[in-house]
Amino acid sequence: MLADRGDIEERAMFGGLTFMARGHMCCGLVQAKLMVRVDPEAYEHLLQEPHAQPMDFTGRPMRGFLFVEAAGVASTPALLRWVGRGLAFANRLPPKVKRKNRVRTSEKADTRLQQTAARYKARKRAPQRD
Repeated sequence: MLADRGDIEERAMFGGLTFMARGHMCCGLVQAKLMVRVDPEAYEHLLQEPHAQPMDFTGRPMRGFLFVEAAGVASTPALLRWVGRGLAFANRLPPKVKRKNRVRTSEKADTRLQQTAARYKARKRAPQRD
């Protein structure tokens, strides 16, 4: 289901592997659980499904994200249903625009230092005005 799509990207996140559709997280694997991003409006309803539970890393559940125990995705149709829910929600969101790679702070500092040194040298070489 995911391998056939050209817009799916894998990323290491939450101590597992997540799958991004059009730049948005849609599902992933964390330990032996499937993590699924769902419509927050359907969140409470989907929690009633067998083997579904809130995604909770910090003691505060993340609304719109569920864990599904391995038993809940043991069959191919069940797995496809849950992954399909995550894809459906991610596909409704506007595509994310990829940002240019950010320069790390230490690299920015090095660049600023080099620019300042170049300006200083240029001023020293410039003829003095009387």
